[in-house]
Amino acid sequence: MKKVIIHSIFPFCLLNPCVRASKKPSLMVVPGDVWCNQNGYTQVFDNQGLTEVIPDYKTALQNDKDLMNVISKINILMTERGFPLQDLSASIRNIQNMTAEDNLIMSKESGATIAESPLDKLRRTAKADIILEVDWTINTSGPKKSITYNLRGIDAYTNKQIAGAQGTGAPSFSAEVAVLLEEAILVNMDQFNNQLQAHFDDLFENGREIALDVRVFDNGSGIDLETEFNGYELTEIIDDWMAMNTVNHRYSKADATENYIMFNQVRIPLFRENGMPMDTEHFARNLMRFLRQAPYNLPCKIINRGLGRCLLIIGEK
Repeated sequence: MKKVIIHSIFPFCLLNPCVRASKKPSLMVVPGDVWCNQNGYTQVFDNQGLTEVIPDYKTALQNDKDLMNVISKINILMTERGFPLQDLSASIRNIQNMTAEDNLIMSKESGATIAESPLDKLRRTAKADIILEVDWTINTSGPKKSITYNLRGIDAYTNKQIAGAQGTGAPSFSAEVAVLLEEAILVNMDQFNNQLQAHFDDLFENGREIALDVRVFDNGSGIDLETEFNGYELTEIIDDWMAMNTVNHRYSKADATENYIMFNQVRIPLFRENGMPMDTEHFARNLMRFLRQAPYNLPCKIINRGLGRCLLIIGEK
């Protein structure tokens, strides 16, 4: 019986202390869903017949000066503590410019424009590894005001909260929301940053957490996850590849049949061998390239389901 050889793509730069010191996951401040709902900054989206209400960051930034000041203040506070952030407003402008350019692209032969589904449009959002979600309420007592705030750090790949700070600042005669927020948040800022740093340290040590689904096209080919290659079922081969290419072999198989596998808590390296960031889609494509090679020669299709989840379908493109 021939042994199945699994090739590893684990990037050794993850272990390099210079890389660890020079690179951190990206952060971005956004208004919380509660704040957007209370202030009417939402969009209604038809997702295949299901109505979804999503935050409208663009309109909020264009119409609410306090929001811009709050985001700028948090950006300053985080940068002063060694946590540079991406700017939400600049990211949205970049997305608008890309959209405008795409709208001008036409086929030379038919004049057709670029196809874009509602799912594609939703993906045209400002992306960051960690989302800092902030909402606040102004309290008035006579001539004085105070602010009650909630600041959450959300891992954009898992939607898990990894840091949090909340509280109410001391009453002040200041009318500036950003000033009130700074006075209130400084009390908990160091603890909040320590929680973020602990999460970053865990990412470097144990990898970024993602989910990966593997399915099979029902195309009559007879290929499923129980198909054998050199005496090993395809599900075993994929399992071995996951063990070789996850950080510290950390992943969990939530469920599996002859037609699908659900992997979660999959820990992937932060960076590739060339130093570029490793994301969910690139990790899934490495598995796809492996399955396309001999002796498997399996055509595969990748469907990106967001920052932290990918679907790999075996059998066709």
